[in-house]
Amino acid sequence: MKIDKSFSLVADIGGTNARFALVEGTGMELFEARSLVCAGYPTIVDAIKDYLETVSSVAPKQAVISIASPITGDQLTMTNHSWSFKVSDIRQALGWDMLKVLNDYSALALALPFLRDDQCLKIGAGEICAGHAKAVIGPGTGLGVSGLIPVNDYWVPLESEGGHVSYGGMTEREVEIIRVLQKKYMHVSAESLVSGRGISSLYEVITELELGESIKLTPDEVTALAIDENSILAIEALSVFCEIMGTVAGNLALTLGARGGVYLGGGILGRFTQFFMESRFRDRFEQHGRYSGYLSQIPTYLINAEYPALIGATVSLNPAYNSIGSVSRSPT
Repeated sequence: MKIDKSFSLVADIGGTNARFALVEGTGMELFEARSLVCAGYPTIVDAIKDYLETVSSVAPKQAVISIASPITGDQLTMTNHSWSFKVSDIRQALGWDMLKVLNDYSALALALPFLRDDQCLKIGAGEICAGHAKAVIGPGTGLGVSGLIPVNDYWVPLESEGGHVSYGGMTEREVEIIRVLQKKYMHVSAESLVSGRGISSLYEVITELELGESIKLTPDEVTALAIDENSILAIEALSVFCEIMGTVAGNLALTLGARGGVYLGGGILGRFTQFFMESRFRDRFEQHGRYSGYLSQIPTYLINAEYPALIGATVSLNPAYNSIGSVSRSPT
């Protein structure tokens, strides 16, 4: 494959991993897709340079980076990682003609119409209502949230920080857990419960309530205890996680009127897909009083594409999306 400056770099930067690929011209195919660990690099420029060195024949003239951060201007600071930078400084340091940075879940939202049926695992009943909004939410290092609104011939992604909405318990057990967490945090958000650290926090609080001693484990350790060792307390933590995920996703569907479907992304759910599919996620998604019937008609899907946000970043290269995100262009 001959590679030249007609290629663009696309990236998806989360709190834990940085994923990169190349796209040619206006095409959608991803070339040289790689994933790097963010903690291995002091700056985002170092990570990009390392990736480009592995594909040394490439000299991209422009780039789109989706990142787990609010996009409010040229200066960006990641919510769940230490990287902080100016978009214009990154473009200049790498000699690009154009750099666009958009929220990672805005990018994931843009990818939704381009996902194949085999890249979406359906959970429960309901059917897509064409021409209506879609919602996307997913737990990873944090909790990403966005939506996709149909406007004429295009879909417009929402630039949302919906993972940080407040959460109130739906069961007595959840209320117990939240009371404990309120002593530690000023604000118990959806993200503080439905994310990697949320799994750890749920297990820590449940062990404190049941054993009188809080046990701190990583999300992977809690998941392994639940899946591989049938630990009762770990299973409860993971079950509560799935149930809260259902309530939060149902809230989002009602807020957006997402009759076009609710899609679940993030790096967490794929680690215990079968457990999640058998959990009460869908029950809690629909459990919204008088609007339970409304929600029962909305389909939910678990995204299992390998690099979905990179697909959305590629879509955003379309000039129709010039107003999305923060853009720096060379004066020449």
